[in-house]
Formats: sequence, C-alpha cells, structure tokens
Amino acid sequence: MRATFLSICYVLFFSFTYGQADNQLTKNTKVGFELDALPYITGGYYASVWVGHDHFRYRAIIARAETPDFVIKDGFTNNEIKAYAAVVDYFFKRDFKGWWIGTGLEYWDSKIQTDAKLNTANYNNTIFTVGGGHVWKFYKNFYLNPWVAAHLRLAGDKEVVVDESTYDTQLFIPEISLKLGWHF
Repeated sequence: MRATFLSICYVLFFSFTYGQADNQLTKNTKVGFELDALPYITGGYYASVWVGHDHFRYRAIIARAETPDFVIKDGFTNNEIKAYAAVVDYFFKRDFKGWWIGTGLEYWDSKIQTDAKLNTANYNNTIFTVGGGHVWKFYKNFYLNPWVAAHLRLAGDKEVVVDESTYDTQLFIPEISLKLGWHF
C-alpha cells in the first residue's frame, strides 16, 4: 500500500513540472518543501514536497509521530502513527503567501501498546483531512506556516485488540502546529 501511494504521489506531483513549453506556466510554477515542528517534538519526523501553480499547491507528505500519552485512552501507550498524504491547498494570494485552505487524503499506518507493554498491535486508517493556515515569508522564499487541521477517519480499523484490551480509534482528530518551509 505504501509503495503504491508513493508512486501515485510521484506521478501526480512531480510529472506536473516536466515538459512545460509555455513560458508563463513555468514562470508561475513553484517547487518547495516543508518541515513540521509537531512530529519532531514527539520524536518523529515530517517531510513535505510540493509543486504549486497559480493559487494551487499540491503536496506529498510523509510523517511519523508519537501520540502523547495524555491524549490516549487510559491503559494504552506508545501510539505511533506513520502518515502518507496527498493534499491540495488553495492560496487566496499569489506567490504562495498569506492565508490558505486545503484538503486531501491520508493513510495512517499505526501501532499501539497497553501500559503493560506485552504486545504491540498494528492498525491502519484512511483519513480525510481539511485544514488551513497562514504563510509568512520572513526572508526571501523562506517562510513560517502556522496551521490547523481536522482529520476524519473514513475507513480502516475502528477497534484494535491488544493484550486483551480494546483500543477505539478516534473518528475525529484535531491538530495544530507550525511548519518551516522554502520554495524556489
């Protein structure tokens, strides 16, 4: 599943920049990347590459995050989420700055343990995401991007059995963070 998802992202996002004969199209097309603070704070990682044209930005994302224990249902720990996402954003201003909104699909490949840490259960979900933020360019094409998102589980595991306990995956997950990015 992961290889298929990454292949689709490659075709959708990177092939867009090849073979553009129209000089105006090339001039209005940007390529960039972002790093997100939240996964790094929890001991994970985040990388996003994007291609943008006019007001639209197309992102491919890979991330890993540990859900803090105070957010997880009592009796469970070590909830690790690996996320693979394809997102389309719309900017209200040109040059990929200012306010934006976006939506996309994500695949979460996850694992969790009970507090006893005897066994690890794997589970996965398909997630619909919607969010928005504000890009503030602070030096040339370097920018800060505070953002919020809401994730809705569309498909996948609802209940995960581990060590004879049942973990109920959340239907709705809010998120807030800060990204650092650059484009050329």
